[in-house]
Amino acid sequence: MNIEEIKELIEKKQFTKLKEELKEMKSADISTILDELDKEQAVIIFRLLSKEKAGMTFSYMETDMREKLIKDLTDTELKNVLDELFMDDTVDLIEEMPSNVVTRILRNVDKNDRKVINELLKYPEDSAGSIMTTEFIDLKENMTAEEALKRIRKIATDSETIYTCYVLDEQRILKGIINIKDILLSKKETQIGSLMETNIISVNTVEDQEEVAKKFDKYDFYALPVVDYENRLVGIVTVDDAINVIQDEVEEDFEK
Repeated sequence: MNIEEIKELIEKKQFTKLKEELKEMKSADISTILDELDKEQAVIIFRLLSKEKAGMTFSYMETDMREKLIKDLTDTELKNVLDELFMDDTVDLIEEMPSNVVTRILRNVDKNDRKVINELLKYPEDSAGSIMTTEFIDLKENMTAEEALKRIRKIATDSETIYTCYVLDEQRILKGIINIKDILLSKKETQIGSLMETNIISVNTVEDQEEVAKKFDKYDFYALPVVDYENRLVGIVTVDDAINVIQDEVEEDFEK
């Protein structure tokens, strides 16, 4: 469906048909269309999206349209969107918004999430800590494969990636990594400690994001663990974040 067809449906108030059409569209494509509509039309479209699709679409949108939407959405609508965003996307949103908008965003973020966001905002600009997400799957060495899968099922919807899981001790020291394929193919009584990879490549929270992005290219990772100076896992950088860093650097070089 193209932009003119969407405008026509809005003009004719055929919202039921429009809602069905939007269900079949990709979030990235909806985001592109929203950026071409005026504010009133964009708000109508956004309110026709499911909670999950609205959050995903929001993450793709340009800053100007995000700001316009935030100002027009009700607190309940804004909270629904923020609930669907991953933590790193919420932090990026806060960093690019004016102070009056930031205040409203923080007011509608869960109390525990607000604490994490404030911690993330302390990391130096362009560091691994500034682009990482704190939503990942952590396991224990003494878990069986069966217990690990139960935990993965429980927290997977709130994790940015489930392909790679991180094995931590009681002090959250990173002891190993394991991919979900190895867990799925193991006997249910097999301990995670015997399956995990202990030769870990990680990055520090203050490491330059360009250097982090280069590691993705070198090692072909889906995600990289981010640790503090005591080797405690504090977050992960995913490949999509690394791609964004590379794209930003290319654009900066081109402008220069």
